[in-house]
Amino acid sequence: MQLQTRHLLAAAVLSAGMAMSATAATIDSALDKGVNRAETAQKSQQKIDSIDSSIRSAEREYRGLIKEIDGLNVYIQQLDKQLAAQEDEMASIEASIKNVTLVERQITPLMLRMIDAVDQFVAADVPFLKDERSQRVQGLKDLMGRSDVTVAEKYRKVMEAYQAEVDYGRTIESYRGTLDVAGEAREVDFLRVGRIALMYQSLDGQNLGVWNTASAQWETLDPSYKSKLMAGIRIAREQSAPDLIKVPVAAPVSANQEAN
Repeated sequence: MQLQTRHLLAAAVLSAGMAMSATAATIDSALDKGVNRAETAQKSQQKIDSIDSSIRSAEREYRGLIKEIDGLNVYIQQLDKQLAAQEDEMASIEASIKNVTLVERQITPLMLRMIDAVDQFVAADVPFLKDERSQRVQGLKDLMGRSDVTVAEKYRKVMEAYQAEVDYGRTIESYRGTLDVAGEAREVDFLRVGRIALMYQSLDGQNLGVWNTASAQWETLDPSYKSKLMAGIRIAREQSAPDLIKVPVAAPVSANQEAN
């Protein structure tokens, strides 16, 4: 009886041990599967994160390209406007080129007439800086015969000569030159006040003269003008501050008197 009981207890213990071993194996298997699933899920999440990062990068690149395309479209529109303006300008230039020959044929005779007018004016004007002004006119005449100078440059030189003559009428100037005084060549100081008065004084201050436009000759100037003449020379040479000076002015001659 005792022996039978022992066999039963041993069988029970063996069955319990076998059951516990089976349960442990099942648990280990379940844990391994759980670990595998976790690893698989982690790898899947990494792939998802990588794909998401790639998508975001591609999206940023796409947006950047869209902005660049918009900028290029604006730039192209601006270029189109510039090209249209340049085409209009080219058309205008082509039209001007076609008229160059005609313009040259018309402007050259005009410039020649202008030079002749300056030449006649200098000859009839108050005789200040006679040599300088005559040389300027002669230079213009020589310039017109040169083929290596453009019409535009010739026209510019003619206009410069006209402007110089205009400026003489509103400036005061003193310069030194030689003049025939009482049959003797004397060095004198000239004073020009616009075109209304041209006077001189010998270097020793003993001889004074003024140009008479009506008679077209030099006349002796009253000694009372000596101080005024000297003051004017100092002002013209910027050796003295500008001031009012009294100068002799010839009485105007009417047209009827000139005709008689």
